[in-house]
Amino acid sequence: MKCVVCKKGETKIGKATVTLEKDGATLVFKGVPAQVCANCGEEYLDQEITARLLQSAEEAARSGVQVEIRQYTAA
Repeated sequence: MKCVVCKKGETKIGKATVTLEKDGATLVFKGVPAQVCANCGEEYLDQEITARLLQSAEEAARSGVQVEIRQYTAA
């Protein structure tokens, strides 16, 4: 797909590091599957992966996590 940020690069399959903050909790997910622009490095996550990350962040916030780093694993 054509990058919507730089409008020059094409995306390719890669990995991203995603940081989410929710109710005082900070979660860092490493190795998240993403489409990454070869030109500017912009990262795009698909809807299913985004939903899983948001759910994990919400669960972590409810459990009292303040800061956590996780390796992404597929369901």
